[in-house]
Amino acid sequence: MASAQEPTLPEDDTLPPDTQVRFVTNLGAFVAELDIGRAPLTVEHFLSYVNAGHYEGTIFHRVIQGFVAQTGGFTSNLVEKPTPADGNVMNESGNGLSNIRGTIGIARGNAPHGGKAQFYINLSDNTDLNPRPTRWGFAVFGKIVEGMEIVDQIGHVDVGARGVFERDVPIQNIIIESVEILNE
Repeated sequence: MASAQEPTLPEDDTLPPDTQVRFVTNLGAFVAELDIGRAPLTVEHFLSYVNAGHYEGTIFHRVIQGFVAQTGGFTSNLVEKPTPADGNVMNESGNGLSNIRGTIGIARGNAPHGGKAQFYINLSDNTDLNPRPTRWGFAVFGKIVEGMEIVDQIGHVDVGARGVFERDVPIQNIIIESVEILNE
């Protein structure tokens, strides 16, 4: 099996400051700090979706109490938002960042390099999502630095079956209303 890709550093070996992104939802706001030093490909990929306005109007479509809150892929009508066919990012799960409470990671299916626009926030320590010698993990690329109480509120909403999903969808939509890069 191929190993996770090593992060690439700028040629002068200096790391730019970590970018902060504010998400405003109908439940309140939270700020994520992105770790461009350890997850440069994932951060660049994520910011391309932020800059394109992709996340505005998406909902938290998967919330599992004590596990994760996932967003970035569906509208309030549970219609999947389109992403480029070649929009996958290389898996950087071997970057040393762990899936612990308050971190954010790129969501994907079974394909190790299948991450596109969807991301999740860890509601608890989920180290089972980290890479192992025999399998890829889920790449963490940042952490919540403000508003974790809002994320916790999202993590405790009532969920059930909606649309094409058999479970874990919030009964009341939790909508990302705006996304702003704070220190570009």
